Amino acid sequence: MLELKNVNTYYGNIQALRDVSLTVRDGEIATLIGANGAGKSTTLMTICGINRPASGEILWNGQPVSGMAPHEIVRLGISQAPEGRLIFPDLSVMENLELGAFPRKDKAAVKKDLDYVFSLFPILAQLIRQT
Repeated sequence: MLELKNVNTYYGNIQALRDVSLTVRDGEIATLIGANGAGKSTTLMTICGINRPASGEILWNGQPVSGMAPHEIVRLGISQAPEGRLIFPDLSVMENLELGAFPRKDKAAVKKDLDYVFSLFPILAQLIRQT
């Protein structure tokens, strides 16, 4: 479970997040919706450790993650897909999918997960070599 409690984040003297609280339970899908400048990206960047909250708590399964390095947060299973279609334009579809599993060491489980993704999105299996 992911939980934010009264998170405040600043860019210099400008407060970007003010007392943001939310809970996403296991199995739930949450969406942040709002106007430009509402704090959606800042919220995600704060959860992922790119921005440090000035105050408040970010908990993953009850354990604080505020202050952890982004790569440590990714290893816990928290990540985001950057917006934009050309983030890694020179990588194939397969290389992009494999990049998402980069920190994992369990190759058999990664293959199983890829097979599952291909069962959900069969067109991907046909496009694995396409950039």
